[in-house]
Amino acid sequence: MIEKDAAKIGRMFSDIAPRYDLLNRLLSMGIDRRWRAAAIRKLAPRAGGVYLDVATGTGDVAMEIFRQNPEAKVVGIDFAHQMLVMGLPKIKSTAIRLGRGDALNLPFRGGTFDGATCAYGIRNFADLHKGLREINRVLKPGGSIAILEFTTPPNAFMRGLYLFYFTRLLPFIGRLVSGHPEAYTYLPLSVMDFPAETRLKEIFEECGFVDVTVAPLTFGISGLVTGRKPVR
Repeated sequence: MIEKDAAKIGRMFSDIAPRYDLLNRLLSMGIDRRWRAAAIRKLAPRAGGVYLDVATGTGDVAMEIFRQNPEAKVVGIDFAHQMLVMGLPKIKSTAIRLGRGDALNLPFRGGTFDGATCAYGIRNFADLHKGLREINRVLKPGGSIAILEFTTPPNAFMRGLYLFYFTRLLPFIGRLVSGHPEAYTYLPLSVMDFPAETRLKEIFEECGFVDVTVAPLTFGISGLVTGRKPVR
């Protein structure tokens, strides 16, 4: 288990915020855009619906919700202030609202949102169960979730290539571009420490979600978890 101190992780993401979007495009070779689009298609935002993006970072997922349905209302929260600052120019011509908040103690009343997303953030939760229960709490009955997270490919050959890239090349490129010695060492460690697909599905169900599926994306490099809060 790796240490997941919220204050330390928040500072780390604030430190890399100026280069965060560039590194996402570079390190994923642009595939991250397709992953976000696929997640929001599953979420299926509707006109007049209210949607929460947890660990919004610079607002890429919030913007994808807006692109797919400009008449949906979107709120993004993150605990790294500088990430939100970097996201403000993206949302200036939209009705998206960004604010600082803790995923383990969401500043919203229960039953507020029609849907919720989180892209590559839940592995940073100090308490995964608590964070998912908080998301469940703020959803309306029947509300949907669409969660993206890095996973480990099941195919042995792809897993070998992936692990070499993730543990050797990615930390080197990340440090070179971001200038941060820890952030892109933490990333592969946090992924390796994350629950496998079967256990992840169980955790979502333990936290009150139903109809949970975990779909692999791009040979299992990323996973899309979907589900909903029961109506009753």
